[in-house]
Amino acid sequence: MKNEMKYYEISRDEWRVFHGRGDAYTGITDTELEQIRGLNDRISLADVSDIYLPLRHLIQMHYEQYQMRQAEKSEFLEIKPHRTPFIIGIAGSVAVGKSTTARLLQLLLSRAYPDKKVQMITTDGFLYPTATLKQKGILDKKGFPESYDMPHLIQFMNAVKNNVGPVKAPKYSHQIYDIVRDEFDVIDDPDILIVEGINVLQLPSTEQIYVSDFFDFSIYVDAQADLIKKWFLERFDLLLDLAKDDPTNYYYPYAISDRQSAFKMARRVWRDINLQNLNEYILPTRNRADVILHKTKHHVIDKVFLRKY
Repeated sequence: MKNEMKYYEISRDEWRVFHGRGDAYTGITDTELEQIRGLNDRISLADVSDIYLPLRHLIQMHYEQYQMRQAEKSEFLEIKPHRTPFIIGIAGSVAVGKSTTARLLQLLLSRAYPDKKVQMITTDGFLYPTATLKQKGILDKKGFPESYDMPHLIQFMNAVKNNVGPVKAPKYSHQIYDIVRDEFDVIDDPDILIVEGINVLQLPSTEQIYVSDFFDFSIYVDAQADLIKKWFLERFDLLLDLAKDDPTNYYYPYAISDRQSAFKMARRVWRDINLQNLNEYILPTRNRADVILHKTKHHVIDKVFLRKY
């Protein structure tokens, strides 16, 4: 274990021993992993045992300390305890595997706390609709901070944290590459909420309150840019295969066209949009996370960085 200035750098072999009581709640099968695995992501039962059980144990410690602090605060104020959800933020680049991490943690925490409600939301639903992005002239900036309806997202997070009841979040479809009109994901009184998105640790200059202000624990999924580019292009290839028989799919025109031309477009999107967004807005937020999961080839997590303070 290396003792860096802000983080402890912990190898996979060192990290795997920190599962604590987490191994009492394993019960994850290959079939379940296949169901939660993101397109082109890779994850194994060894990853669950070596990486995610220790991570869950750490989250459980934070969650139970959070509950104690909430109870102590209510006792100090001599008021009836007011339950507020414990919120976990998961950030990282496009195509790095955030969604798989979020879904796996949701499953593991649900197994650890069968009497608790563990829900998950992605911030994709708070992107402006395509029509609005076109109107604003920022369609080529989709995914950049200005492409999100940040006041709406902040309002949503505030409502969830204050436990005001069922809260609706717009639903985003990767199939149509847009917000789905009149469809919503409902977050209803969760004990634990996982919020996943490329922008969740960013500090937009237009807001006095940030999304991360609502987080009680945060994770950044990290990898070298050249690896993420490789995964992005591999995923694009799979998306074309899935879209080739569906004219309603956003990727259909690319799927039925010349693949070489399609990949030329995808490489341009990576270079001009995703890589720029990563370097300018996403990567600078990495050191705000409590835990950094560092990936190497084939999505293997080779080390974990744990924030010291």
